Amino acid sequence: MPQTHATLQDKLETLFALRRERYDSTRINPDYFTLLERLGHTAAQLQHQLPPVIHVAGTNGKGSTIAFMRAILEEAGYSVHTHTSPHLLRFNERIVLNGQMIDDERLETLLDEVMEKSAGLDLHFLELTPALAFAAFARTRADVLLLETGLGGRLDHTNILAAPLATVITTLSFDHTDYLGKAIEQIATEKAGIMRAGVPCLIGKQIYPAAGDTLKAHAAAIKAPLTSPEDWDGDFILPTPALPGAHQIGNAMLAVETLRTQKRFHIPESAFAAGIKSAHWPARLQKIALPPSASGWELWLDGGHNDSAGLVLAEQAKDWAHDDRPLHIITGMMGNKDAVPFARALAPHAASVTTIDIPGHEAQCIPALELARIWREQGAKRAAADALDWDDILDTLMEREKPGRILLTGSLYLAQMVL
Repeated sequence: MPQTHATLQDKLETLFALRRERYDSTRINPDYFTLLERLGHTAAQLQHQLPPVIHVAGTNGKGSTIAFMRAILEEAGYSVHTHTSPHLLRFNERIVLNGQMIDDERLETLLDEVMEKSAGLDLHFLELTPALAFAAFARTRADVLLLETGLGGRLDHTNILAAPLATVITTLSFDHTDYLGKAIEQIATEKAGIMRAGVPCLIGKQIYPAAGDTLKAHAAAIKAPLTSPEDWDGDFILPTPALPGAHQIGNAMLAVETLRTQKRFHIPESAFAAGIKSAHWPARLQKIALPPSASGWELWLDGGHNDSAGLVLAEQAKDWAHDDRPLHIITGMMGNKDAVPFARALAPHAASVTTIDIPGHEAQCIPALELARIWREQGAKRAAADALDWDDILDTLMEREKPGRILLTGSLYLAQMVL
């Protein structure tokens, strides 16, 4: 896969194009290990080249939990690498070195090396990007690496380290079911694959009891010490998280308990409190500033797109309802997502729903007319498709309706567009 393009963006477009290839989720591609070896970072070598790793899997809350852990660790004076996905605005967001996004020059140099050394190999975007990230992390000193899985857990291409410092599994629900299975027990089994014998594993609150049961059974079978919310110390008092939403309390506590369980780093209580209050994670109930002319209106952005995200947003809608301002939803969803449970949770709380095709992804998203029908069938009082851009829809709502809240939701691609 030689690179002939002159700019970083051209090279990234070549990388992005590899997402269109069929991804084999039934194994870790042997060519991936060949690439790591060519880069000088085999799985065995990485165990010694990387800082201590906290490996995070789950369906919802991975990014927020990592954001809380990063903020706490940095408040305690430690240098932190993070690996997260997907990115919202720039690919660089996926690789944070010592608290800073990887810069363009370093990213381009690494990308050139990865693409050159992948010559003759059959590799997908989801295999090339973790190899690139591992190379960046292995060649830059830090105290700790917070490592998010890309897809699943057991066969994810981040899941190659024998001895992480700890593993974390956040809330599980239904997403990527074509790869991970249609039953919650199957999904939980895949996520549980990041556990290691003798390595502490912490799990977040599970909305499906079968998910929690599966995780606990797997931990017991491989002798991984497991801690769940019912084991957490209720006497440890923390401030309200900076990230809005009642669900973020659970994510914050999962981050706190993970860092309290590990013995490698000393973290004072003041760092826990300061980190909880300073953590930031975009497009998760993010309030977007509006001009003064939009007096009385609020605009919120959330990239949620599955059943548990719908339930979380429904709880937030109940909390918002105390001031009687109507909630208007603007939404678009990708075709590989199940819109029904998401709409079912939120529809009773919406004064209106406007469905759109996601610009740039029209061929891959659920058509706006079909999405509007789904919302109506799930109980939305007013749900209609609109061909306008989202910002024109905002203007129309503000002209037509009394002041209220607008929630743009349903897809991280939509969040990218808004941001």
